[in-house]
Amino acid sequence: MNSKKLLSYKGKQLLLNEQPIQLISGAIHYFRSIPEDWVDYLTKLKACGFNTVETYLPWNLHEPEEGVYNFEGLANVEKFFEIAHSLGLYVIARPSPYICAEWEFGGLPYWLLKDHNINIRTYDKKFVEKIDAYYDVLIPKLVPFLSTNGGPIIAVQIENEYGSFGNDKRYLNYLKDALQQRNVDVLLFTSDGPTDWMLTGGTVQDVLPTVNFGSRPTESFEILEKHAGAVPHIVMEYWNGWFDHWNSGHHTRNVDEAVDIFKEMLYNGASVNFYMFHGGTNFGFYNGANCGEKYNPTITSYDYDAPLTEAGDITEKYLKLKNVIEEYTGIDAGPVPENSKKMAYGTVQLSQSTQLFDALNQLSSPILSPQPLTMEKANQDYGFILYRTILPKNMGAGSIRIDNVADRAHIFINQEFKGIIARWDQQEIDIHVGENDVQLDILVENLGRVNYGEKMFDPKGIVKGVRFKGQFIFDWEIYTLPLTNIEQLSFNPLQPVRKNEPTFYKGTLTLSEAADTFIEVPSGKKGVIFINGFNIGRYWSVGPQETYYVPSSILRKGINEVIVFELDAEKLQTVQFTDVHRLG
Repeated sequence: MNSKKLLSYKGKQLLLNEQPIQLISGAIHYFRSIPEDWVDYLTKLKACGFNTVETYLPWNLHEPEEGVYNFEGLANVEKFFEIAHSLGLYVIARPSPYICAEWEFGGLPYWLLKDHNINIRTYDKKFVEKIDAYYDVLIPKLVPFLSTNGGPIIAVQIENEYGSFGNDKRYLNYLKDALQQRNVDVLLFTSDGPTDWMLTGGTVQDVLPTVNFGSRPTESFEILEKHAGAVPHIVMEYWNGWFDHWNSGHHTRNVDEAVDIFKEMLYNGASVNFYMFHGGTNFGFYNGANCGEKYNPTITSYDYDAPLTEAGDITEKYLKLKNVIEEYTGIDAGPVPENSKKMAYGTVQLSQSTQLFDALNQLSSPILSPQPLTMEKANQDYGFILYRTILPKNMGAGSIRIDNVADRAHIFINQEFKGIIARWDQQEIDIHVGENDVQLDILVENLGRVNYGEKMFDPKGIVKGVRFKGQFIFDWEIYTLPLTNIEQLSFNPLQPVRKNEPTFYKGTLTLSEAADTFIEVPSGKKGVIFINGFNIGRYWSVGPQETYYVPSSILRKGINEVIVFELDAEKLQTVQFTDVHRLG
């Protein structure tokens, strides 16, 4: 694969250097796994008989602040491409400004929301100028990896499922031109759902259309042909599993059904990209959310019931796919790789704590504002934000109301918990202001920006205002809490806490050997887990997820620091490390 190659097509036939090729591809998101695991996951993809890996590139990971770029750690996409190339895998790259992927804001950076007049995913000058600046940095990193330059990237997507959002052809053509002008000379494609309206809105001239679906391939490809004529049958996302929301069930799919549909497509000559081959984890605060009639944030796990589990383990689905591919191609892809070692380290005592109100000035400096600011206006991406003001004495009894909170707010009077106002339950909280001034604190959690559909413009925090007895409240101190600096916390011996008093708990895990493991917070209700400063993600007792994946590479021999930020429970004393993953 060191020579230059060009993917093209003639009629329904997909060609690589004019020779017929059928792509058997699997999605692995480098940003949902630890770099130390990329070799393992890509090796398992190759050993299953696949010839291609597909991945999105999330803009918000690579440009976290406007003009500030990140290509290290989880964002080291060049290393990911290098590994794929060394294993002889082709790469399908999807650097669309928007990726969906159940990823925070669909991959768009939070700072776009500072401007309420910007029109995302359109040919709005403000929006495309931001894309141009990003592409000027990103695309030159991809060009050396193009197959036309001897690299592994054989195809690049210009936008993702655009037909489910809009029909701005000028925008789509701009994206096509933006890639070509930056020397992307490999096959360009779009991907959309197999419906008339999606394919009408999402396709563009001289760009290969592909479709996404989980079933009924014959029907889906017929609709594609209706719109595009004789083009190769490519399912860019074959949904062989699904993702989960909090407070819902865990999705699985019948293995034989998923494999049989794949086998049907394979023998009919279609090229297939498994979405997902390895799902991975929404580490930190990178989970997205859906919002139809109700706002539904995605859980920390992105296991997706994929052929490789969240922890990279071989499944029954993997083994059956391997058999089908080897039977079809007549090529033995080699032995099944071993799974990583899993260890149950048992109970860890949380022996120290500090309450958020005591630690506030260790984590943040207040911003003074007449009115509450959204996270975006406060230059904050993810996490929590606290709003504080004084209600003057003798105001009497009345109700606190937040006009449009995103997403879940804890209300405190003089640091005593009074209730929760959530996006999906906009109730009022009754309080009484007597002969003394009272301090009102509102702690808001960003549970993930909407990643799909018409409600994607989703600013976080308090979006409009706070009223008491109908009167708008002004003069606020605002504390941004992205929780990226928890190493600054000072802890004390474990202290009793009041109900729903947000508290940081700390313990240590001493290891003689570091291996993959899973953590659970048995008495916890809702919060965030940090291990050695790495944000493992959110936990929530509403389920379905019960344990949370901890990769071995973030652990170390000797002492490991475990910090849990708990929002709702009265007391935490322990966490558990197990070798069994429970997703519901």
